[in-house]
Amino acid sequence: MDFEHSPRAQALLRQLDQFLQTYVLPHNAAWHQAVQDGHYPPPFLDDLKTLAREEGLWNLFLPGLREDEPGTRLANLDYAPLAEAMGKLSWAAEVFNCSAPDTGNMELLHRFATPAQRAQWLLPLLHGTIRSAFAMSEPDVASSDPTNLQTTVRREGNELVLNGRKWFITGVAHPACRVLIVMARNADGEDEDPHHQHSMVLLPMGTPGLEVVRNIPVVHHHAPEGHCEILLRGARVPADHLLGEWGHGFAMAQARLGPGRVHHCMRTIGQCELALALATERALERRSFGHHLADYANVQEWIALSRIEIDQARLLVLRCAWLLDHPEQVEPAAVRAQVAAIKVVAANLQTRVVDRAMQVFGAMGLSPDTPLAQFWTWGRALHLLDGPDEVHLRSVARHEFALARERLGSLSAYFTTPEQMRTPPRL
Repeated sequence: MDFEHSPRAQALLRQLDQFLQTYVLPHNAAWHQAVQDGHYPPPFLDDLKTLAREEGLWNLFLPGLREDEPGTRLANLDYAPLAEAMGKLSWAAEVFNCSAPDTGNMELLHRFATPAQRAQWLLPLLHGTIRSAFAMSEPDVASSDPTNLQTTVRREGNELVLNGRKWFITGVAHPACRVLIVMARNADGEDEDPHHQHSMVLLPMGTPGLEVVRNIPVVHHHAPEGHCEILLRGARVPADHLLGEWGHGFAMAQARLGPGRVHHCMRTIGQCELALALATERALERRSFGHHLADYANVQEWIALSRIEIDQARLLVLRCAWLLDHPEQVEPAAVRAQVAAIKVVAANLQTRVVDRAMQVFGAMGLSPDTPLAQFWTWGRALHLLDGPDEVHLRSVARHEFALARERLGSLSAYFTTPEQMRTPPRL
């Protein structure tokens, strides 16, 4: 297991960094001004996307990309450092057609779409001409357990009918959003086991019965692309809008999670790297009680701990990316535990590192003048997004207990009881 970035990844990272510095960062202030003025997405975004595609920095995340599909096919381990670089700017990933939730939705469509669904939805997503959303979480149940979901889908002749309420659905407010992938409980699935009672349905925006109720701020941060609440009242689509097989929604949702978690975690690490860089420069410049902040022991400790924790987290996420690229090397249960672990580590990392940086900046760290307040808001949300930390910790613990049951009794030689001491082994 070698975590040195491959020559191809290193070359693409240099190219991506240069592109960010030359074209994207100079537009950062204009992007925020456009969003503040209600002009989202900004008019220059399409120009940047066109340029990124011409430069070969397009659809970098999808290892299974086919020869006839636009983009650059990268393994999870090769994509990881690129995701970290994009993460430093909250809006950069869209420039390269690598933003969530499209990445996960493209992966789902890549694996399960029919030829007609592929032509209607996957290809426009791969070309970046439309956006999408993934509708799973609900307000009235603990959505961390997908078997709880209550939104229903029933088969009625040649149609599928959806009823229910979803919320914190990312991307619905984006003007280019054209389709939702909705996870719903099968109305006729009560007799099935809990993991075969749900299906996924492709629901076009504008379908009668689909209402966008509101865009919900996250810790008072308003995202222009939306974390929306939606209401489904008899929303009807043709039966051929079923994605994958009837009753296989739970397994499909699980298949979507692994690479997406690597993407999220590496973007988090990118944000933490930027927060640390900002904090160290601020500490060298800012004076308090006759000394630079960098002279104080507690500030030095914050900087040191942040560096150590970022590097630890990066290695864990890269290991997870490597495991996803080499499924033959490890049991699926071990991969699931690793995916759960990096999600917990990333959320805790971001809130700790960014919180320290905000403290170094003082009041300015609470303002929109730096990206820190937005980074902290997103880090706090990560403790709940894609399942709360507690659920992922339970997954890791269950895996450890499963390993312990397999080896019960094998560690007895590590004990030094009187009985064992009286009966030494024969050589």
